[in-house]
Amino acid sequence: MEKSQKIREVLEKHRDAIAPLMRLGVSQQDVIELDFTRNNEALNNLDISDTSRFIRFMDTWLDHYTKVGIGGYGEDRFIYQRSPLFDGEDESRSIHLGIDVWVPAGTKIYTPLDAVVHSFDYNDNYGDYGATIILEHQLEGERFYTLYGHLSASSLKGLEKDQTIPRNSNFAHVGASEENGQWPPHLHFQLITDMLGREGDFFGVAPPSQKEYFMKLCPDPGLILKIE
Repeated sequence: MEKSQKIREVLEKHRDAIAPLMRLGVSQQDVIELDFTRNNEALNNLDISDTSRFIRFMDTWLDHYTKVGIGGYGEDRFIYQRSPLFDGEDESRSIHLGIDVWVPAGTKIYTPLDAVVHSFDYNDNYGDYGATIILEHQLEGERFYTLYGHLSASSLKGLEKDQTIPRNSNFAHVGASEENGQWPPHLHFQLITDMLGREGDFFGVAPPSQKEYFMKLCPDPGLILKIE
């Protein structure tokens, strides 16, 4: 059995032991799935390269943040055209490998499972993650990782590699646009089975031709994501 399938089975088995990633106090009808593909006509006239306009658009779309926006795993998104970071010589990256949770800056983030700090960094490029933390977890002998992108810069203060962080601990906060890679405030949450030797950063968006490979490497983070 391939590693990603083993990890899926272990996470499904331990689903009840996973703590909520956020405690937002919202009802189910206030959590809405967002579409950032070309099928969303509401984005047609939006200059996504203008961060201020993008933030105002999201603020209105989420009814001035009385609602929570969520989704995006496996989505082929055109919004990455806003940054040359996702350009390639032959093919640009557009397949989203995580789930985004669009919430106000400062929103607390909690560890879903017992963890140790694998790595962290401040990825300070336009369109990048900004402050990023990667946690390492083990269940039934299976090792896997969770990545948290677009955090507040203060989330990195005091962190140490291999530091233990117990389940259900508030270890980070969602960052504002000036510190999160120039995006409207949100959390990029990603499940990773193999870090491929990388630290403090990992591919959050893949080229379409490599979608199958990367989605096996990064299974659906909905296996872990809970919002209370």
